[in-house]
Amino acid sequence: MSYQHHYIDGTPIHFPLGKVVCVGRNYAEHAAELNNPIPSEPLLFIKPGSCTVPLNDSFAIPLDRGVVHYEAEIAVLIGKPLSKKPSIEEVRDAISGFAPALDLTLRDVQAKLKEKGLPWELSKSFDGAYVLAPFVAGDTYADLTDIAIRLTINGEVRQDGNSSAMLNPIIALIQHIAGHFSLQAGDVISTGTPAGVGPLVSGDSLEIALGGQESFASRVL
Repeated sequence: MSYQHHYIDGTPIHFPLGKVVCVGRNYAEHAAELNNPIPSEPLLFIKPGSCTVPLNDSFAIPLDRGVVHYEAEIAVLIGKPLSKKPSIEEVRDAISGFAPALDLTLRDVQAKLKEKGLPWELSKSFDGAYVLAPFVAGDTYADLTDIAIRLTINGEVRQDGNSSAMLNPIIALIQHIAGHFSLQAGDVISTGTPAGVGPLVSGDSLEIALGGQESFASRVL
């Protein structure tokens, strides 16, 4: 199914599907669990919009490319173009929504690419690699340094994080990104994953939610 941005009440968001700008290792505990050093500045990579799929009742994962890891993340929808050096107020005004998302990673493929010093796209940008739930409005959270995200798989809480633990807070992160990549309406900022990542397998049942919002249920095909 093709993806289109929606709010949680089903209202379509009439922005074109843009790119997804991701930040790696934005939670120290997640960097540690994968034995990665903590970066001195945001580690950025881009997923094309074409790899985004909606978090419906189910979603598919590749079954022939090794282990697929889930990474639950807070997604931020950009609703208007940002300047190269946006102020805090400009960034806040440009945020149109927040949603829980799954950044899927072919971990075996990524490990081989990293060993050879090669780019990550084959492990991060495959079709279906970004699973995105509907958005709540951009003014839902008064404090962007206190947004919780929780992922439950088969009844067990696997990830339970909060934006307060981010090495690069949401506003500062978007300011940094805007200085490197043109941000337009419809782009999504994926703000990194807390500790607890692990493999997905067919048949897994998931629930994912942002703090204070209803949870979304899905199943892995």
